[in-house]
Amino acid sequence: MSIKCTTVKMTDNNGDLTFLNQAPSQWREAPDTPIAYASKEETIFLSGGLTLLQDQLIEAALNSLGIRFIALPNPDFASFRTGKAFGNRGQCNPTYFTVGNLVKYLQHLRDDKGLTTEEIVSKYVYITAGGCGPCRFGMYITEYKKALRDAGFEGFRLTAFDHEKGIFQGEEIEEQLLDYTPTFFITLVKAVIIGDIINLLGYKMRPYEVEAGSTDAALTKCRDIVSKAFLNHTSLIKALWQCRRELSQVTLDRLQPKPKVMVMGEFWAAMTEGDGNYNLYRFLEAEGAECIPQPIINRLMLSLWEAEQAHLKTAALAVENGKKVDFSHMKTRLLIMAGKTAVKTHFTLYAKAIGLYDYDVPDMEKLADLAKDYYTLECSGGEGHLEVAHLIEAVKHNLAHLVISVKPFGCMPSSAVSDGVQSLVTARYPQANFLSIETSGEGAANFYSRVQMALFKAKQSAKEEWEKMEKPAYIPQKVHNYLYQPKNRQIGTAARLIESLK
Repeated sequence: MSIKCTTVKMTDNNGDLTFLNQAPSQWREAPDTPIAYASKEETIFLSGGLTLLQDQLIEAALNSLGIRFIALPNPDFASFRTGKAFGNRGQCNPTYFTVGNLVKYLQHLRDDKGLTTEEIVSKYVYITAGGCGPCRFGMYITEYKKALRDAGFEGFRLTAFDHEKGIFQGEEIEEQLLDYTPTFFITLVKAVIIGDIINLLGYKMRPYEVEAGSTDAALTKCRDIVSKAFLNHTSLIKALWQCRRELSQVTLDRLQPKPKVMVMGEFWAAMTEGDGNYNLYRFLEAEGAECIPQPIINRLMLSLWEAEQAHLKTAALAVENGKKVDFSHMKTRLLIMAGKTAVKTHFTLYAKAIGLYDYDVPDMEKLADLAKDYYTLECSGGEGHLEVAHLIEAVKHNLAHLVISVKPFGCMPSSAVSDGVQSLVTARYPQANFLSIETSGEGAANFYSRVQMALFKAKQSAKEEWEKMEKPAYIPQKVHNYLYQPKNRQIGTAARLIESLK
């Protein structure tokens, strides 16, 4: 490839081609001149990218530890356009949305709040995720730095979480800005778990609410109750119990045959609740469906499972190399086991306190057993074998009328699974209603059209399931209470409730 080709960069001036003759320059991450950063006490941390509720709970949780933390607004199409304006070409849309969202917020601080660029660079730090790929994810840190430099915020600091190296600073910062203590991580995980639980209840209730918007209003009150508990260092279990009163005031009509749609896929695309996936969850609900999201605890349990598998292999190699008795790995194994137990215990306590009874923390060994004949478990890119396992589980255990795998355009790990491996799964399970679909930040009409076609089949299945049910002469009022969550072989909520009355 010629030097001219490697230095081509689009400009904001349409038709201006002077950049073609620019001399190539070496990219350097470190700023050219030293920057006087603010002290640890004055530093303000920014982050976002989980669900809206979880971002807000994390903000309250970290502020309760004395950390000055602000959750960024939900990324929108303006964020996407900003990311494309300052980012490299050919990135996936999570990169554009997240990078652009940060740049847009910093521009807001500068242009609307009156902060100088120097103040922003000095006082603010962004917390993000980092890793080795195998896709563009490995380039996120550099993309952030490149976009920030071109937007006028060169030297802005980044702190990244990396699944292989633990936690490291994006730049060479001598002073550790965050104290990564057990208390920090425990508090963070608690906020994420509680957010998962409240979100799951919201998706169960919202499709059946009699008064539009009543569920969201109750969830907002629950968020405020839990946030106050974090800030005041009071009992989170008591706060979640208080949330029952808010949720119980939402009037539901749950005897409506609605298709259940499980949404999975690439982590960010499947989790975000906005323009990043064309507001997929709200669109499905508007079309008459009940959504089953994949909570973040699933990804957390997968990370612990992967860490445990890697540790077992390391221990086995040590034995093969001659050490018959080696206790050096025992501490690591105990820590992993303690982590899994702590996550499951906290999830169970919080779920029962607020009234989520029918959701079980996923058993990673069972999921791995479901997927092993289709997907190499040693491949840890993206969501690994979980996509395959969830589809098979949905079919075998009657969990959903439709399974959607959503991912960014060109996402290599997820595309290899949903467009490749899943074709074999659907061939062996022809009753599976599966849709693999991509998002690009553009082309919403095509996206919605494909979802509607798959949803039509799911609606027919839900209708047939409901019509086969023998309805009792008397239906107790308890079926409309969100706390009543029976389990049986029926898929739809309405059919499951009727089946429970036999």
